[in-house]
Amino acid sequence: MPSFDIVSKIDGQTLDNAINVAKKEILNRYDFNDSKSTIELDKKTNEIHILTENDMRVKAIQDAIISRMVKQGLDAKALDFGKEHFASGNMIRKEIKVLEGIDKEVAKKIVKKIKDSGLKVQASIMDDQVRVQAKKIDDLQAVISLCRTEDFGQPLQYINMRA
Repeated sequence: MPSFDIVSKIDGQTLDNAINVAKKEILNRYDFNDSKSTIELDKKTNEIHILTENDMRVKAIQDAIISRMVKQGLDAKALDFGKEHFASGNMIRKEIKVLEGIDKEVAKKIVKKIKDSGLKVQASIMDDQVRVQAKKIDDLQAVISLCRTEDFGQPLQYINMRA
């Protein structure tokens, strides 16, 4: 029976490249001259740590990261911008989570959307992905186009198409 998986993943190496280029871009800007700003990607926890002096610089760093991600072909919806925390002195710390895997709530919305479409497919939630099965490949392609028209708040990829 033909099937495919709906997942939400980010290529770690491409993200690392985007962060490094954004870091170089920011630290070479004139308005960041004599700044103590740092940008770090923690690969274990999938978080981007920003430490800088004021809100304007935090926004500039976020914009640089988003623009670099878009230029590298990554979806910026995979970033979860949390709240800013005041670190020691007059520094501001911000942690940006990189979302991996589909949340349970988002997975339920995807399955509901597929079932409401009336297509003859079976969708099931498996850990942090959704598996879709059908008798015809055309039905699977219809599900992919259906999911692409809807915004689930997370970037989705369609992998492991088996005939």
